[in-house]
Amino acid sequence: MARVSRNILPLHTKEKAKKGVTNGEIAQQQSSLSGKWRNEAVAAAAEFAGTFMFLFFAFGGTQVANTAAIYSDRATAGQEAGSITQAPNTSVLLFIALSFGFSLMVNVWVFFRVSGGLFNPAVTLGLYLVGVLTPIRAVLCFFAQMIAGMCAAGIVDAILPGPLNVSTTLGYGTSIARGVFLEMFLTALLVFTIFMLAAEKHKATYLAPIGIGLALFVAELVGVFFTGGSLNPARSFGPCVVTHVFPGYHYIYWFGPLMGTLLAFGIYKIVKTVEYQTVNPGQDFDDHEAKLFKPPTNASDAAQVQRPNVAAIAAEEAIRMASRNSGDEG
Repeated sequence: MARVSRNILPLHTKEKAKKGVTNGEIAQQQSSLSGKWRNEAVAAAAEFAGTFMFLFFAFGGTQVANTAAIYSDRATAGQEAGSITQAPNTSVLLFIALSFGFSLMVNVWVFFRVSGGLFNPAVTLGLYLVGVLTPIRAVLCFFAQMIAGMCAAGIVDAILPGPLNVSTTLGYGTSIARGVFLEMFLTALLVFTIFMLAAEKHKATYLAPIGIGLALFVAELVGVFFTGGSLNPARSFGPCVVTHVFPGYHYIYWFGPLMGTLLAFGIYKIVKTVEYQTVNPGQDFDDHEAKLFKPPTNASDAAQVQRPNVAAIAAEEAIRMASRNSGDEG
């Protein structure tokens, strides 16, 4: 039976029946439409749950680190109650970076096979640009992530003692312009890592969550002290909604990650255009693949260095040997 396009709505069924469309085809069409919307709903729900869990634990760790820093400042001489020193407290910065990096790594790994584990509107935009996400799924994931960011901040504020102290703010005299470019470059690192480890399929794709979590960890080590290390509009927007405090430069936590995504997309397109696979072929071949196929040294096309299908080659070899043996017996 011919496959009916999923993009055609099942309208005017009587007229279509006259033109040869059977009731079975109409039912199949309706089933594929319902399946499509079911999948979109499941993906959006997974993005909500994953973003909530990622930011809940990240916000929780940040709250612990900042609360400890406040009490440490009170205990040291010359500080006003509740103030945080301008000098970087590396233990606090490390704690926050670990909270975000490891929370992202764990939750991406959990939801990787459900929705892809995006948890970030900047990442959602990037994967839409490279064609991984459809427009409908990108929009649904965006709203799910934004709502989850607000819910995570609200729950942390409700169940942990003390005022919520997880907002992203400029620190150490960082100007707005510097903040934008810091957010841009840090987001570009994260998004490009996702492009190369998750969007580009390879032998270690299933380990992509580790690399993605470590990329955020490294970015947070640099960004937390100067900009709060957002890299994610949902991460910055949620706490602002809960605390009812929006700094005048809040837009940098949207504009910076947006520019970072576009920068990562531009680099990715260049890397794909020059067919990066030809530069270092066979890099992720295993021993069996390396024995079966030796890629050309100066390949000009990615197809020339494509990973060999070991099972197919072994099957062809077995057929060849079987035919040779049968010929010898004859």
